[in-house]
Amino acid sequence: MLQITDLTFNAWGRKFLVDASVSLPPGAKVGLVGRNGIGKSTLFKLILGELQAGGDEISLPKTARIGSVDQEHPATPVSVLDTILEADVERHTLLGRLETAEPEEMGEIWSRLIEIDADAAPARASEILVGLGFDQENQQRPMSEFSGGWRMRVALAAALFAEPDMLLLDEPTNYLDLEGALWLEARLKKYPHTALIISHDREMLNEVCTHILHLANHNLTLYTGNYDQFEQARAEKARLQLSAKAKQDAERAHLQSFVDRFKAKASKAAQAQSRMKRLAKMQPVSTTIEERVAPFTLPSPPRPLAPPLIRLERANVGYEPGRPILRNLNLRMDLDDRIGLLGVNGAGKSTFAKMIAGALKVSEGELHRDRKMRVGWFHQHQIEAMDPTDTPLEIIRRAMPDGSEAARRSKLAQFGLGYEKQETTVDSLSGGERARLLLNMVAMDAPHVLILDEPTNHLDIDSRRALLDALNDYSGAVILITHDRSLMEMVADRLWLAADGTVKPYDGDMDDYAKFVLDRAKAASVKPSQIKKEEAAASPSQGGGGQNNKGKKNDKKSGPSPSTLRHGVKKAEERMAQLTAEIARIDDDMANAAFSNPKALEGLTRARAKTQSDLDAAEQAWVAAEEALAEVS
Repeated sequence: MLQITDLTFNAWGRKFLVDASVSLPPGAKVGLVGRNGIGKSTLFKLILGELQAGGDEISLPKTARIGSVDQEHPATPVSVLDTILEADVERHTLLGRLETAEPEEMGEIWSRLIEIDADAAPARASEILVGLGFDQENQQRPMSEFSGGWRMRVALAAALFAEPDMLLLDEPTNYLDLEGALWLEARLKKYPHTALIISHDREMLNEVCTHILHLANHNLTLYTGNYDQFEQARAEKARLQLSAKAKQDAERAHLQSFVDRFKAKASKAAQAQSRMKRLAKMQPVSTTIEERVAPFTLPSPPRPLAPPLIRLERANVGYEPGRPILRNLNLRMDLDDRIGLLGVNGAGKSTFAKMIAGALKVSEGELHRDRKMRVGWFHQHQIEAMDPTDTPLEIIRRAMPDGSEAARRSKLAQFGLGYEKQETTVDSLSGGERARLLLNMVAMDAPHVLILDEPTNHLDIDSRRALLDALNDYSGAVILITHDRSLMEMVADRLWLAADGTVKPYDGDMDDYAKFVLDRAKAASVKPSQIKKEEAAASPSQGGGGQNNKGKKNDKKSGPSPSTLRHGVKKAEERMAQLTAEIARIDDDMANAAFSNPKALEGLTRARAKTQSDLDAAEQAWVAAEEALAEVS
């Protein structure tokens, strides 16, 4: 499907790829992995043609359609569902042609619509939207009513609906909750074409991918299998490299020893010279050099508090008096609890986190907490709210007003921000570096409770593993909200579910919850009508109503004049009469051939079938013209 041959790309003073080559098989689900900043998104731009390498190093079949999710959909007055339907360009174009097509063209247009199963498109689009968190009511709302994050979901839904031959997805779960990520994982497993996915979500790479494409050392290497198999293959490759290097080093030492001993002796000069040539010709065995990943620093509280840390009794919490978001909360959390908080966006997870952090007070009931309890709270809005002109050094100075400059710089180095990054503006830091800085900052005071709301959005796989190691060493309580199923499974030992206006313990594991999410999405995907009645009126063979691709297009007053429509009716009638006469002639020939030339029957039968098909299409065009004329008369 995708062929990359000797691709070299340098830009912005950096080397990204040097003589990289790879071939992706058709239908493969390929995970593109590599460290943050290595050039994965740059490779996508090269494939899409947004960046040019200078030659024909990247090739796809001429007829291949390529699709990606590179930006959020604009805030238009068009409904969410109609926005998705427009992503099917052919269907959208055909439906647009129906409004101005000549009567004799309508039969052909409707035949193509039937062939591409256009009447099922609204149901398919609705199913995708439900899986990504849009219920039936929200699907009818205009795009302008949704935030940027939700419009990113619409862009993802549009790409899935269009089903391009080559689908490029760059961190598709970053704007999804866990429920959306679970649904997307199941959807991509069934995707009918080739997909290339940049992701740091280990579970998705394991469940979806048939191949892993590794970008490292300015080169591309394709591995068969999922991410776990890729890691095993790399470990084996590294082991073999080290073994080969050890053998080569031993051979080098042996040859060098001979040369050193006998190069001065005339009787051994020839042998010494021969061994020197062998040493010169030896190609060093390359070994995989692993970049060091800085650990996270999550200090544990020095002295444990008496249990429970938190106890909720019939508690209500919300933002307005008398209008609670969460009701009747009856929960308890101890120092060693690791809570995974589940629930769709809007179910109250963030409200619950704010309450535990002390940013919201309960309006009714009781919240008992130790007055000495310290809470560290990380959430995505902190990254968005950072002053782009600030620097890590200025941030740590405010957090350590009494510390020495050496202590502050040492602390930043522990966070993984070296000397060269400490005076860099926040705007120039990568998303991963900002997340790493804030994650370490919220834990600086050794909190008794860590609340982590989507902590991994900007972290690569190795950094996520470092965070997991730090959480396993941390002895305080944890409340984790994440779409990273692997992290949730490795950290949480109890699950709570935010749903139906409350939070309760969830009786099951992540496999049970994944099945629950997919079953719920399937049940919620109620099929809308087929093609809107405005379109179906042009062809009774479609049966029932359907979906107009512009939603309100039938309200337009412009269109063909009555005289034009009457002319169309007349032309359709003439065409029907011509074809009816042709069928009558063929029937006579068939009757005669039955007695005089039986062999001719086969050709006449085919001719009659084709003429009958043309007559059926002409009748459809006549009906469409008659009904269009009736509407304007």
